[in-house]
Amino acid sequence: MLSEMSFRLDALVIYKRRPARIIGLGEKLEIQTLDGKNKRVRDKDVTLLHPGPARQLPTAERAEIGEESVREAWELLDGEATTLTDLAELLFGQADPSDLWHVWLLRDDGLWFEGDGDAVRPRGREAIEADRAERARKADEAAAWEALLERLRKGEILDGDRKPLAEVERLALNAQTSSRILKALDQSETPESAHQTLLRVGYWPESFNPWPQRFDLILGEPDIAVPMLPEEERLDLTHLESWAIDDAGNQDPDDAIAVDGDMLWVHVADVAALVPADSALDLAARERGANLYLPETTWQMLPSAITERLGLGLAEISPALSFGMRVRESGDIEDIRIAPSWVKVKRVSYEEADAILDAPPLAAINALTQRGYDKRMARSAATIRLPEVRVRVTDGIVELRPLPALRSRTMVTNAMLLAGEAAARYADANTIPFPYSTQAAPDNVETPETPSQMWAYRKKFKRTQMQTSPEPHSGLGLEMYAQATSPLRRYLDLVVHQQLRAHLRGEPVLDHDAIVERIGRADVLIGAVRKAERQSNRHWTLVWLQQHPEWEGEAVVVDRRERRGTVLIPELGLDTMMSLAPQLTPDETLTLRYKGANFPDLSVTFATQ
Repeated sequence: MLSEMSFRLDALVIYKRRPARIIGLGEKLEIQTLDGKNKRVRDKDVTLLHPGPARQLPTAERAEIGEESVREAWELLDGEATTLTDLAELLFGQADPSDLWHVWLLRDDGLWFEGDGDAVRPRGREAIEADRAERARKADEAAAWEALLERLRKGEILDGDRKPLAEVERLALNAQTSSRILKALDQSETPESAHQTLLRVGYWPESFNPWPQRFDLILGEPDIAVPMLPEEERLDLTHLESWAIDDAGNQDPDDAIAVDGDMLWVHVADVAALVPADSALDLAARERGANLYLPETTWQMLPSAITERLGLGLAEISPALSFGMRVRESGDIEDIRIAPSWVKVKRVSYEEADAILDAPPLAAINALTQRGYDKRMARSAATIRLPEVRVRVTDGIVELRPLPALRSRTMVTNAMLLAGEAAARYADANTIPFPYSTQAAPDNVETPETPSQMWAYRKKFKRTQMQTSPEPHSGLGLEMYAQATSPLRRYLDLVVHQQLRAHLRGEPVLDHDAIVERIGRADVLIGAVRKAERQSNRHWTLVWLQQHPEWEGEAVVVDRRERRGTVLIPELGLDTMMSLAPQLTPDETLTLRYKGANFPDLSVTFATQ
């Protein structure tokens, strides 16, 4: 038996499943491997296969042994065990080192024979047939895999390729971190590389927007029944001429403004009347954080039925939570009154409101809100007036609409900030746990005037923080502030309303820890929502450029860094880094011509005219 023989020079051994030849004896064996290298190994590291002499090593591949010969040997053994040497003589008529190696490989292959050491046992017929079928299946899979890779290298796919490519799509959407396909194609396993591959082979069209899914946001409104509005005493403000002013086509009007003598009223959709804290609807909104506004669609954090019932001006009379306040000439507010109410609201667009802004009652509203604006400016509130463009997609057609700087838009913004200040002051005065919005002052307060100054100053802003203590909001120029006017669209605005309503009704309010927990979760979700919105807007802007390949227009330099800089394109609301001519300085303009876009990294290339 081979196992009983001692090692000799030129004996054939197996080392790490490969043939080797003993070329030296001693405390350790010295062997020569197939790659011509010499190694010193322990006895137990090798298995003796043939005592030798083996002057040359056999190749690593198994000899071509016809299946008929193997089958005959298998049948002759008739299930009886044998040895490697006997099987070699049965197959080859001899058992030299090379023959033994090839018989060892035949046994190691495991289809016809099995065993260890020097033993060889024929396998049963059923086991052989089962293995043969499994090997055929794997061979077919391997062939299909190689064919898939070859098509992908050529930028082609068949309908059946979409299923295996789903793993690349999951990586492109940040749903997994690796891809067998990308690894086999020697491509980096990143969302950008996956995105590029899916575009190149036509799995995704260039217009496909992956950003909402890439941020793992919940898409789709909650499927939860909406209760009826509870019966309760409401302040009747239907005698006031109230105005919901928004962008044309807006579908969720959640605020309106009115004036009653020297009292400014801001009405807000009374969402907390239907969505109390910790209800199923509240939990659904908490999971989403905010409405997700995409150019192609809107995903709401609450069922659309709530907007239909509570949207201001969608019915002749609307329920609201109204914030009343007197705005002194100094811009300070006093006599704050917050109450559930009934209001009668007229809906108009910003453009329509601008046309009648100097007529009653909008002129009086504008005058009161201007006081708040003047006070905020005196407190060094930041005024950033960079171009804004509204991006919309209808039936695959992208529309870019620059938003004009209208006085009515400023008036509404000022009114909403006054309402937020009123809510914060009321909560502070009544010791209501509250999500206040705060912002530390920049290291150096500036008054930017040019586009480049505004661009630079915006980057110096400290991050807005949501916290439970009322502290100044530097960017707004307010001593204290809470977002309170969009409970249909922002979860923490809804929490503000839940706290105010509970206090007004004499019911328990959420405690400090509950507010902290809600702030923490909302902070993460809203950050993701805003990123998805920004990236989606940029994506569809690039699609618009693809649909208008001859585009050219004006850009302004807003940042300069040696040979490169950032330019802002007002017509598109788009910024991009590019090489700049040496003579161009910040705030100078130049004419650009579109050259191309890279959708995976949302970069765009322009040529200068």
